Amino acid sequence: MKIAIGCDHAAFEEKKIIIDYIESNFEYQVIDLGCHSSDSVDYPEYGHLVGKHVASGKSDKGIILCGSGLGISIAANKINGIRAALCLSTEYAEISRKHNDSNILALGARFVDIDNLKSIIDVWFTTKFEGGRHLTRINKIELT
Repeated sequence: MKIAIGCDHAAFEEKKIIIDYIESNFEYQVIDLGCHSSDSVDYPEYGHLVGKHVASGKSDKGIILCGSGLGISIAANKINGIRAALCLSTEYAEISRKHNDSNILALGARFVDIDNLKSIIDVWFTTKFEGGRHLTRINKIELT
């Protein structure tokens, strides 16, 4: 599985740790789309990059991070086909996969410590979409 990852400057250090964590604990290929330093950048650029990567099929799923996770998730959700879910707990990660079939995990580096970020990623990676009534609802999300 290919996982695209992107962040702004506020989450640069956490992104590096998460990449190492994923590569050490999962058999996934991580594609780092930036940013590549702690110099100030604009989070929408990275939300869009990861969103487009996932929507195009270049990656199977994505992870995005900024200080709160809010702005970058809003940006990613502007891309058709993206269901970016801001998850600040393992419970949110589980529901975002079971009920919403989220294809991008959004994380807030300033609000969740690194151990909890790892736990959220674990749950998000291992939880399957339930389908059924949830698929009917997901099909109603996109507007054309």
